[in-house]
Amino acid sequence: MKVPFKPGTLIYPLPVVMVSCGDEPQNYNIITVAWTGTVCTEPPMCYISVRPQRHSYEIIKCTGEFVINLSTVDLARATDWCGVRSGKDVKKFKEMHLTPEAGQVVKAPLIAESPLNIECKVAGIQRLGSHDMFLANVVAVNAEEGLIDKSTGAFQLNHARPIAFSHGKYYSLGEKLGGFGFSVKKKK
Repeated sequence: MKVPFKPGTLIYPLPVVMVSCGDEPQNYNIITVAWTGTVCTEPPMCYISVRPQRHSYEIIKCTGEFVINLSTVDLARATDWCGVRSGKDVKKFKEMHLTPEAGQVVKAPLIAESPLNIECKVAGIQRLGSHDMFLANVVAVNAEEGLIDKSTGAFQLNHARPIAFSHGKYYSLGEKLGGFGFSVKKKK
């Protein structure tokens, strides 16, 4: 039996990422974001949603760029910490012993410890309500070489040990259930 439940955004679990921003070392910052995702394949586009009150909001709005850094089991503590501390008060790269690294295209730093960094340029800002959505073009991707399958060229996300966010808690991802199309694949 189902019961009425208050309206809300209950699409869980969500990817949780660290978004790095800033165009010079003195304004580099990291914000943890769970409201992020793919918008389009061609051209490659994604989004992040950020509250206008957040310190990173103005940095991203002014510079017009950011980097989505994949969070992993090894980065779970830093991911959480960067989400509960403000860049107005602390230097997150320094406090979490993370390494800012130059990207291919954007001035915003990559997080070197992250196995996948998606460089983004803001294409538009959609004012929504509690959050504004930064719609972005993906201009470069940086992947840890050891996670690329040499025979297929595919990024092996499962070997990176990504984490997800659900109802205020972080989870590691479990076992593979099947691949796209497994339900209709002919048996040998």
